[in-house]
Amino acid sequence: MNIPFLDNWLNRRQPERGAGLAAALVVDPEGINELFSECELLRSQARAAGLELDGSPDSLEALDQLMPRWRRDPEAVPWLGNDAGFYLGTVIIRTIPGTAWQVWPNGQPVIRLASGRELNVVESGLSWAMTGSPELSQAYAEASEG
Repeated sequence: MNIPFLDNWLNRRQPERGAGLAAALVVDPEGINELFSECELLRSQARAAGLELDGSPDSLEALDQLMPRWRRDPEAVPWLGNDAGFYLGTVIIRTIPGTAWQVWPNGQPVIRLASGRELNVVESGLSWAMTGSPELSQAYAEASEG
């Protein structure tokens, strides 16, 4: 049922979707970095293929070379893509000075580069998991250029 005045009333009383995550980033950025770096599904897929993810740009290149067997399971693709985006973000945060996680008002975590440019790494990860493009190493290279 669509009741416009009720929708407006509810929307005024609901905090922004990303408010909790944004607050956590301010209070405990290292804790959020650790949380985002877990990427358990991606790590288990990589481990099964003989690849240990070490947080380096080289590991992104190695991920790009994996056979995408997960594409056979449409239920796993979004989860794996989400993990790939968080892993890409983790590598960027750990290796490119001046970068940090930010949260858009809709709750989407993104990477803010030192230049102020924002990268939706989760979107890049999802695209990579579904189609193989953009490659994670390519997304990293673009981020390192600013």
